[in-house]
Amino acid sequence: GRRRRMKRTAPRSTLRKIIKKYKPQLRLAANTDLLFSSILTFFSFSLLKVHLNFLLFLNRLAEEARINAFEKKSKIIKPEHIIVAAKVI
Repeated sequence: GRRRRMKRTAPRSTLRKIIKKYKPQLRLAANTDLLFSSILTFFSFSLLKVHLNFLLFLNRLAEEARINAFEKKSKIIKPEHIIVAAKVI
């Protein structure tokens, strides 16, 4: 049967620039759609992991700051509550 081309999520030149930035030692051929797809998937997964870790950190920081504000009998989370919470984490 006919081979279907994989859909690219970004222009090839953009993908090449991204790959060269993070993996300058890679030598890319002109027809590297499969390579682009797998590397883009890897970078996307890595970025999602970083984003998720950051969101979990912010959630924990907010919770610790809320607890700290409550212990100090404050109804508002103030910068000093966040600073104390950041030292605990």
